[in-house]
Amino acid sequence: MFSTNFLFASLIWGSIGVGYWMYGKKQSSWVAMIGGALLIVASYFVGSALLMSLISVAIMVAVYLLLKRGF
Repeated sequence: MFSTNFLFASLIWGSIGVGYWMYGKKQSSWVAMIGGALLIVASYFVGSALLMSLISVAIMVAVYLLLKRGF
């Protein structure tokens, strides 16, 4: 479970999640805050680096589309 790829992917996606969380908090955007929290949770609980990356990209696309629509 703790391969180099898993640890690196977890570090990257968790860091992006923290960035989304901070952006959402400063902009008062609940969509970005929830997206950031989901990215952080995915980096902790998903056991595969590939699956974690796919889920994280899907979350980021969803946040982008929701923010683009005005939520």
